[in-house]
Amino acid sequence: MTDTPVTVAFDGDLALVTVDNPPVNALRQAVRVGLVDAVKAVEESPAKAAVLLCAGRTFIAGADIREFDMGPLLPHLTDVVGTIEMCSKPWIAAIHGTALGGGLEVALGCHYRVASPSAKMGLPEVHLGILPGAGGTQRLPRIVGAAPAVEMITTGAPVSAAKAKAMGLLAEIVEGDLTEGAKAFARSVMDAAPPRIDRAPARPAPTEAEWGAMRKAVEKAAKGQMSPVGCFDAIREAFRLDLDKGLEAERAGFMILKNSDQSKALRHAFFAERAVAKPKAIEGASPRAINRVAVVGGGLMGSGIATSLLQAGIPVTMIETSDEAAAAGVGRVEANLASAVKRGIMGEDAKAKLMGMLTPASDYAAAAGADLAIEAVFEEMPIKQKVFAALDEAMGAEAILATNTSYLNPDEIARGLRNPARVIGLHFFSPAHVMKLVEIVQAKETSAEVLATGFDLAKKMRKVGVLSGVCDGFIGNRMLSAYRRVCDYMMEDMRAIEPIDAAMRAFGLPMGPFQLMDLAGLQIGWATRKRLAPTRDPKVRYVTVADAICEAGRFGQKTGAGWYRYEDGRTPLSDPWVLDVIEKAAEAAGRKKRSFTADEIQRRAMAAMINEGAKILDEGIAARPLDIDMVKLFGYGFPRWRGGPMMHADLVGCDQVLADMEAVAADDPGSWVVSPLLRKVAKDGGFGKLNG
Repeated sequence: MTDTPVTVAFDGDLALVTVDNPPVNALRQAVRVGLVDAVKAVEESPAKAAVLLCAGRTFIAGADIREFDMGPLLPHLTDVVGTIEMCSKPWIAAIHGTALGGGLEVALGCHYRVASPSAKMGLPEVHLGILPGAGGTQRLPRIVGAAPAVEMITTGAPVSAAKAKAMGLLAEIVEGDLTEGAKAFARSVMDAAPPRIDRAPARPAPTEAEWGAMRKAVEKAAKGQMSPVGCFDAIREAFRLDLDKGLEAERAGFMILKNSDQSKALRHAFFAERAVAKPKAIEGASPRAINRVAVVGGGLMGSGIATSLLQAGIPVTMIETSDEAAAAGVGRVEANLASAVKRGIMGEDAKAKLMGMLTPASDYAAAAGADLAIEAVFEEMPIKQKVFAALDEAMGAEAILATNTSYLNPDEIARGLRNPARVIGLHFFSPAHVMKLVEIVQAKETSAEVLATGFDLAKKMRKVGVLSGVCDGFIGNRMLSAYRRVCDYMMEDMRAIEPIDAAMRAFGLPMGPFQLMDLAGLQIGWATRKRLAPTRDPKVRYVTVADAICEAGRFGQKTGAGWYRYEDGRTPLSDPWVLDVIEKAAEAAGRKKRSFTADEIQRRAMAAMINEGAKILDEGIAARPLDIDMVKLFGYGFPRWRGGPMMHADLVGCDQVLADMEAVAADDPGSWVVSPLLRKVAKDGGFGKLNG
């Protein structure tokens, strides 16, 4: 890297403009200034064309998001792109790696674009709750047309070089050396006047019916998120206005979205996703190398964990109770990988290679020599303790022993074993080869080195690891329990489940609580309730409906019935039998029937969840509010555009959440404890200050 992030060199009749701003050539202010100066230098030179190159592993990968909440830092990217576009000499963007966001907008301001075959291009601003604000919504549709621009911008999905060439975004794909190929292309066009996007509106314009159909599809896919629709509306302006007026409209739309709560939430999620992997508990600790893993259990969870490990390039020994059970587990892994082949994620050769890394076994001795063992057996303490004892005997005293338990105490599971410092919880979410979340549970004596290894493993498996302390249900399921409990209370009071599910879907969750229970299966929750029954506080309201449903052998979708009926195995249908069970339970409990609006349902549900999150923070189970947010985003489908429950509390106001929680508690005295931390942050300005 030179003293300045943008340099200009000359190669005969070509100017070579190079951006060198590691690690991803982000468009910080110094880069923007350097690009404007480079345009001036090119104009004043004898060069006939300029090639825009980037040092390092990628083209300009976007703006520096840290500048979003600062005051305006000149020059604006819009002006930089416009300056390049108005240069009297052709500019050719030579793209390698990724050209994303502002990086692609800079390339759109160039008169031609060439790229290496492996390059990808995209405008992912929608994922930050904004729209491309430096001409992306105006230039891209003028280059590639309406439908491709709508697809790229409203989804934020990048396109390959081949697709970009097919849609007209690239002039050429360069095989071989990109710099030399870009220079050759530049010399082929440098004697012609540089083409500029017409200042008139884009053409051809879709019909009103076509616009309407596209907008309807965008709204449906957005599921309550504002920015995809805002992007669409800005793109449409490219077909109504000339470029200058379109850029003005784009800027106005950008500012509206940037200042919205949704964008604040999405930016919080962006930074939190990166911060969550760096808890203070692992500062200074080095992870161990994991060269082979023993997975105990080949059922749905164990096979999913094994699949994910194999996809990370880690050999797996799968241990089951018999050769037949081990073979069945191998079959589940093969089915998971076959699904990846079907979706185009990998080829048959890659699948065969991964299957060759999987060794089935029916004896714990097969775990010898593994660096890590992960048990994924039934959620029963005696079974898990037996597995850990067998692993302790079969493996070295330093080998890491991990439990995939959803609720149980890892210290109890590992009681009496050698070297408790190597015991950890790795709570994967089902299906483990699909879901990104792993709760990394710190047992009483877990070493920092073992914790660091857990985080490193999660990264290799392309998952989001979140540190949790030990409590019943850890972070995610403990909060889920509070959420379900308040929904149970409303269900019994309303004598209905469908309005609650509908309200929570409208909030942005993929499913309501009762649909989710049916999908996940009701057995584990039932087992947990029975396990906790002896210690249940009699003052806490207990709703018996779920128990009655389980006692009837209805465990959700897989049994054809749970809270709903499933005649086709997937579609939830209202069941009068369940409504009758609810009615009888409410009468037996002496509950007076009442109604709640959708807004009241959402606020009460969120208040209970946030209140439990505050207690989790106060107890030190979670280190930061952002850790809780990432658990709910990646493990439970909490809408990313709301930022997670703790960020949501800050956005709506912790004082409102406190008032809602106090109302919930007043309805059922003895059933709820309002968190002192929630009361404190309601006075002090929110949970965000606790993120550090």
